[in-house]
Amino acid sequence: MDGLFFKHLIGAIVFMPSSFTHHCFYQLFFFVVVEAKEPDVKILSLAILSPERPDIVLSIPEVGNPKGLWFTLKEGSKYRLKFGIKVSNDIVCGLKYTNTVWKAGLKVDSSKEMLGTFSPQGEPYLHEMPEETTPSGIFARGSYSARTKFLDDDNKCYLEMNYTFDIQKQWPN
Repeated sequence: MDGLFFKHLIGAIVFMPSSFTHHCFYQLFFFVVVEAKEPDVKILSLAILSPERPDIVLSIPEVGNPKGLWFTLKEGSKYRLKFGIKVSNDIVCGLKYTNTVWKAGLKVDSSKEMLGTFSPQGEPYLHEMPEETTPSGIFARGSYSARTKFLDDDNKCYLEMNYTFDIQKQWPN
């Protein structure tokens, strides 16, 4: 039975005949099976920062999408988004944020931003996006629908959320 081998797995021990001899001697091979854990990424918080007003801190639903109007922005205002991100189990590579916006069923904006690679740690990461300006004018005012996603390099989605927001002439009270 030279060249023929039999495997028998018992726990972490494999019995295989030695390939260095013509006798039927068996060697023990010990190996460690490491179960690769998937990264666990949770988007804990989302805030809209604007120099014109106090921060708008939005609650992210545990399941599903925000109900009704999620927030209102003032036309022509400068703002940045700030995310609180918790990573556990393993490194998440190439985490990116995508956002697509529609008004009256027409796609009016689409953006992607690479957030980076994050390793697990006890405290959440805080990530601020570059500054943007809301559109202005009578045609910019109104209701919008949007879809936000957080994806990694393998296109694994950690959060997908559909929501609505308004752009108005002034900030709401």
